[in-house]
Amino acid sequence: MAVTVGPLAAQTASSPRARHIAEDVRFLASDSLMGRKTCSPQNTAAAAALARELQALGLQPAGDSGTFLQHWTVGNTSGTREAGVAGCNTQNVIALLPGRGSLAGQILILGAHYDHLGTGHFGSLAADSGQIHHGADDNASGTALVVEMARLLRRDHLLRDRRPRRTIVLELFSGEEEGDLGSAYAAAHLPGEHDSILAYLNFDMVGRLRAKKLLVLGVRTATEWQALVDSVNARAQLDVRASGDGWGPSDHASFTAKKLPVLMFFTDLHEDYHRPSDTADKINADGMVQVADFAFDLTRRLMSRPDRLTFLDVPPPPPPPVAATGRARPTLGTIPDMTDEPGGVRLTGVRAGSPAEAGGLRAGDVLVGIGDATIANLQDFQNALMQHQAGEQVEIRYKRGDQIVKVMVTLGGR
Repeated sequence: MAVTVGPLAAQTASSPRARHIAEDVRFLASDSLMGRKTCSPQNTAAAAALARELQALGLQPAGDSGTFLQHWTVGNTSGTREAGVAGCNTQNVIALLPGRGSLAGQILILGAHYDHLGTGHFGSLAADSGQIHHGADDNASGTALVVEMARLLRRDHLLRDRRPRRTIVLELFSGEEEGDLGSAYAAAHLPGEHDSILAYLNFDMVGRLRAKKLLVLGVRTATEWQALVDSVNARAQLDVRASGDGWGPSDHASFTAKKLPVLMFFTDLHEDYHRPSDTADKINADGMVQVADFAFDLTRRLMSRPDRLTFLDVPPPPPPPVAATGRARPTLGTIPDMTDEPGGVRLTGVRAGSPAEAGGLRAGDVLVGIGDATIANLQDFQNALMQHQAGEQVEIRYKRGDQIVKVMVTLGGR
């Protein structure tokens, strides 16, 4: 997949591994792939390039008819019609590293979505300008990290010794931006019997590691996750925020719904999310190496641990309220820290020109209330916001230091 598309411009890429990762991100986020919109020719071209890369690494095909591609058709729903993809044909990319001995029949799945928003319109948080939404962090970064994991697994001594180890399946999905569609198809067509699947590890937006903060979501899907994550981090020494019940807006939720243990690796939101400005020059490739090393250490432990994981079944949260048909969705313009911790929603920033910026909110503030509603977590925030309308003036309460600040803002809309 190392295709020359211009000079390297990553934030930091000081090692050969980092430069290789950055090159993969730059290819996927290049103008030539035009945002990798599901079902587009550019999305198909990205899938073909990924299949060639995995084949070149010596992995085995695990898709349709002995290929690396798993073809599927997008359903016809109001959401897919709005996105302009209803009824179209697309593909996942699937490869396999066989296990050995008594554990070979058990499978660990590593995955990421490679699609993005094309030229915007559906899903964009920018003015509908028709510009290419490059999707470097979302999710060329996760895709490149899964390919890096394949490189590490092929080189690792565990693949050359004779100890039992589990089979690894790598899955790269299309259709995530329209609602986790590719992963839902893959989860309905697992690479083995349900009881043979150990866990699913998801990589989504892992290209902006800042201050070593890594979010590891889904730890409440298995009793063993927290101890395993802590053990790995004793060596990695990252600022790991482990939380979550396995539900949320990414592909791991498709596997949670199948009652499988999951983890999601994520370096948090930023102001370029779902905008044309999510470009490869902003990727922290050295940080991606750190995330890859953390995930690889965890994967090695999962490959050979003697025991299975104990799944914890948590029901999905109720769906959030939706805006009435024809009405703009209310927006505040905050960039929340996605760590699932009680006590409010901490902000990592606010969007330029947003109601939040006009109200004086900034990074580090903790949202604790909107209107009459108290906010204890992200779900509360989403539910509270949807009780209001775009253009409505509403009181926002936030904590800054030891002070509770109240401010009136006029909500935006999209």
